[in-house]
Amino acid sequence: MEWIKTGNNRTVKISDVPNLKIEGLRQSIIEQCSHNCRVVALFGIPSQNDKVYAVLADDAVSQLYIASAVLGAEKKYDSITPQVPSFHNFERELYEETGIEPVGHPWLKPVRYSSENNVLPKEIVNYPFFKMSGDEIHEVAVGPVHAGIIEPGHFRFMCHGEKLYHLEIQLGYQHRGIEQLMRDNYKFMPQIAESIVGDSVIAHTTAYVNSIETLGCINVPERAVCIRDVALELERIAVHIGDLGAIANDIAYLPGSAVFGATRTLVINTMMEICGSRFGRGLIIPGGVAYDIDEKLREKIKTILKKVNADVGLMCDVMFDSASVLSRLEKTGIVDKETALKIGMVGMSARASGVPIDSRSDHAYGTFKKFKIKKMVLAGGDVFARSYIRFIEIKESSEYIYRLLDSFPSGDISVNPSAVKLSADSMVVSITEGWRGEVVHIVLTGHDGGIIRYKIKDPSFNNWFALALAVRNNGISDFPLCNKSFNLSYCGNDL
Repeated sequence: MEWIKTGNNRTVKISDVPNLKIEGLRQSIIEQCSHNCRVVALFGIPSQNDKVYAVLADDAVSQLYIASAVLGAEKKYDSITPQVPSFHNFERELYEETGIEPVGHPWLKPVRYSSENNVLPKEIVNYPFFKMSGDEIHEVAVGPVHAGIIEPGHFRFMCHGEKLYHLEIQLGYQHRGIEQLMRDNYKFMPQIAESIVGDSVIAHTTAYVNSIETLGCINVPERAVCIRDVALELERIAVHIGDLGAIANDIAYLPGSAVFGATRTLVINTMMEICGSRFGRGLIIPGGVAYDIDEKLREKIKTILKKVNADVGLMCDVMFDSASVLSRLEKTGIVDKETALKIGMVGMSARASGVPIDSRSDHAYGTFKKFKIKKMVLAGGDVFARSYIRFIEIKESSEYIYRLLDSFPSGDISVNPSAVKLSADSMVVSITEGWRGEVVHIVLTGHDGGIIRYKIKDPSFNNWFALALAVRNNGISDFPLCNKSFNLSYCGNDL
């Protein structure tokens, strides 16, 4: 096997990464993905446009595999996607950023309109939307400007009457340049990391600090690691409760909307008591955390979580026992297990489709190395499954927080990494399980230890296409409900 074997948050020397011919890398990827591996990343380096890195994961044995390839003068290769469909977005992104063309890709369209290499248009014009023809076929266009206070994205529905045959999702309106900012602004990286996805502050910042601490050989105090993971699970609980409220609102189940909305506030206010921010900004820093959780606050957190779980439990028991609720949630927006595996879904949405994937268990980090987390898996793959799994994960995350608070370590909450120097000519893959799923930060350094590539993948990058598949053969009025059941991030895609 021509791959270097590593794991989550482990430093790898770039010189040790096998450098194959592109066709050899392609064939090896196809072979490995036929033996339980899946794609984690596929990317190039802007200053080295002829070089490609691939990262695969074998979740069953908690291993990551890395290999690279150098392109010839033509800068093209036969697409991997026809054999491994989960590569479809990764290859589109690679082409967009580097001009390396995956010949034969079935859907080679823009991901976020990167203009760095002028490969694709700088402005969103003449987008090649999928077309259907026939009697009574019509298109419905929504966005990119929306009625609510959300980010820009365009949805193009192909319908026959009320029946939805296909949804094409066009993103890429923001051009934030986050990866370049992370590469070039070392001093402000914590603040930039917190801004990657606003509802996943803890998840992305944890992945960032883990990668920097690994490359800088920083040993983080156990107490700080514990606080980080308490915050991570509080973030998961808060967003899951908020999403249950949004789903209840979309089906006009107003008791659920009201109760979940109020209960979410208890959780985010608890985060504010820890660090002064309801979303966890300013809490996590390289080398540890900026705020402690003393004994009094630990007891208060446990008391609040007990009330939260009682309120959520009672509301969910009533809501999921309601015939009118179940009639809207069950058999709506189905993504079956086979499809989820084929397109490379991750996180909560994948688990709701029967895919047992959770990086807290598969690629354990932090306290998850010591205290095992239970994988929550449902088989339905519909809106009900994506709703009910949130309820299950709220309870499991609460139990995990109790466990951490009851075995809270003593000691410092940070070390001073001011003189840290990152390992030269090295790379690290850092994976964190955010509430949406797998958050990936990959860092490569040059000869002087400076960062030459910072690659980010939010779980929304994997799962947007799942939403398009979920709504097929549903009524167009089911789209808002299906959309809420995934609750994907625009800015997580438009890096």
